Amino acid sequence: MSLTTDKNHPGVNKPKGEGEQNEAYLILSEEERAKGFIRPVRTDYVHVGKNIKKHWKSIHRILTKEEQEEHKDKKYVAIMTVLTKEDGSFLGGAYVTQEELSAWENGAYLDGCGTRTTMDREIAETYARNPLYYGATWCMGCRKHIDVGEFVWDGTNEIVGS
Repeated sequence: MSLTTDKNHPGVNKPKGEGEQNEAYLILSEEERAKGFIRPVRTDYVHVGKNIKKHWKSIHRILTKEEQEEHKDKKYVAIMTVLTKEDGSFLGGAYVTQEELSAWENGAYLDGCGTRTTMDREIAETYARNPLYYGATWCMGCRKHIDVGEFVWDGTNEIVGS
């Protein structure tokens, strides 16, 4: 893996192979990073998973026993509101399992592997200078790039890229 400031570098966003990191990662120039940081420089982050509260607005309704029986293969227990009309009334939703419903009710994260990943100092400084620079980051546990919103900086509750 190499680091580059060249947006046209052929290895940027090109994985070395299946389940491998990219050949090259784009970073801010040394001069740009030297201007100072708006966030602390942190090199370690943890994959906590999706923040369920961000996906669903409210519980539209709990499924009846009969409906739960119809969907027993999927284990659905409720319908969550995803879309609303301008007046706030229900427009669309998603079926959820008890695990998903409980995560939403408790403000918990879901589907994170819990692995801590360490990044190169130059990438960490790029995050610290411009937290919105990257949209995804590498997870050593999942062996793939995942949306930064599924990670927190190690030892904090602060979402990576925020």
